[in-house]
Amino acid sequence: MLKKMKPVSLCFTGAIALMLAACGAGDENKEEGKETPKEANKEETSSLVVYSSRNETFVDSLLEKFEKDTGIEVQALHAGDNALNRIKAEAGNVQGDIFISNDIGALEHLHLEGLLEGANPKGIDTIDERYRADDNAWFALSARTRVLMYNKDLITEEDMPKKIEDLTDEKWKGQFAITRGGNSGMVGHVSALRKEWGDDKTTEWIAAVKDNAGVILEGHGDIRRAVGAGEFTFGLVNNYYYHQQLRETTDNNVGVIYPDQGDDEMGAVVNAAGVGLVKGAPNHNNAQKFLEWILLPENQQAFSYDSLEVPINPDVEAPEGAASIKDYKTHDMPLNQLGEVWEDTRQLIEKAGLDLDL
Repeated sequence: MLKKMKPVSLCFTGAIALMLAACGAGDENKEEGKETPKEANKEETSSLVVYSSRNETFVDSLLEKFEKDTGIEVQALHAGDNALNRIKAEAGNVQGDIFISNDIGALEHLHLEGLLEGANPKGIDTIDERYRADDNAWFALSARTRVLMYNKDLITEEDMPKKIEDLTDEKWKGQFAITRGGNSGMVGHVSALRKEWGDDKTTEWIAAVKDNAGVILEGHGDIRRAVGAGEFTFGLVNNYYYHQQLRETTDNNVGVIYPDQGDDEMGAVVNAAGVGLVKGAPNHNNAQKFLEWILLPENQQAFSYDSLEVPINPDVEAPEGAASIKDYKTHDMPLNQLGEVWEDTRQLIEKAGLDLDL
């Protein structure tokens, strides 16, 4: 049975990590000039520890299937955006094996910090090189696109804004919803805007959108429900939230705009969700088994379908009604570059006045 771990204070975790680093084993590693996390880990068990920043409703059924298929017991920690901070805090006392991330930028950020470990799982060739780390320490499995979801009872498709830049227009003041600045979808989106516009224009856009928005909410699920209920005319979300709202029994009269589709426009911003191997994973062999298991086509499909995202693997069919990323114009920022600017983007968002957390 899938076991869910209770979140632990990051301050407490960091303190434990510092205490352990001061012990004899840490001193021996320092004398050698580097850490040797694998050698310091406990003997492997029949378990797998998974940290996840994705909505647990998108992950639990997948992990339960892994348990059933392999007999390996999974302990899952659903920590939202704090999952990344948890891995960083435990760098000196590694607890997690696999990180399931809602954002490629977060995965590459950990990779650049030396906290993910290269791998070569069977089936990795089903994922295009554009969507994985150079050493396969992480790889994407499903793509999502930033869109404007609107309430058809309040506005027509013709009258909707067609460009992300339009959200600064005074005519939309108070009519739309956005997420807090630290949401991974927002961080990835702003990173793409920085590449397209530069930092000055992007900073101005964030500040203007913050002031223009009718509300700033915790997550995209909150936005889709508010737009579906007619509380706001439209909202900036990832495209699968539109498909989720369509499946609701009520408040489902919604439409979607894929922005910036003109010939001289940048295209819609795409991000992806994926998995990474934590460096020094205590249950390293089980983690390797998970990577090969998740790359099986049926499991790639399960990873994507639970959230209604589009599979990265072109041989895996997209969910019914979901547009393939080949069907519209997308922004050209390579996803593996997101990690290089992930922390800088968060700082820019906060500097522009949009709080990372509510």
